Amino acid sequence: MAFFDYFRSLKQPEHRLAWSIAIAADALQIAAMPLFAAGGISPADTLLDLLVAFLLTRVLGWHWAFLPSLLAELVPGFDLFPTWTAAVFFVTRQQVHSQEPEILPPLR
Repeated sequence: MAFFDYFRSLKQPEHRLAWSIAIAADALQIAAMPLFAAGGISPADTLLDLLVAFLLTRVLGWHWAFLPSLLAELVPGFDLFPTWTAAVFFVTRQQVHSQEPEILPPLR
């Protein structure tokens, strides 16, 4: 239930779109593994990863979390771990918490 609460807390449509892109890409790579398991440099896998990296960068802007995800997706067999979803979680969580007001201690 915590994931659905977090997803509902995302107020910006860009964050929800990024989550949808990342989850769809990871689910496609896991569900259609035989299509993407032709080797470390599978054309379909590489094309999907480059497309997802481009879309997420367009939606959320450049973030360093996308670079390790892209590199990890190029490692054969590592597609079974949802790296895009983890990267989007990291980026959106950081952006949601950075917009909260900072509470300063009282002055003496």
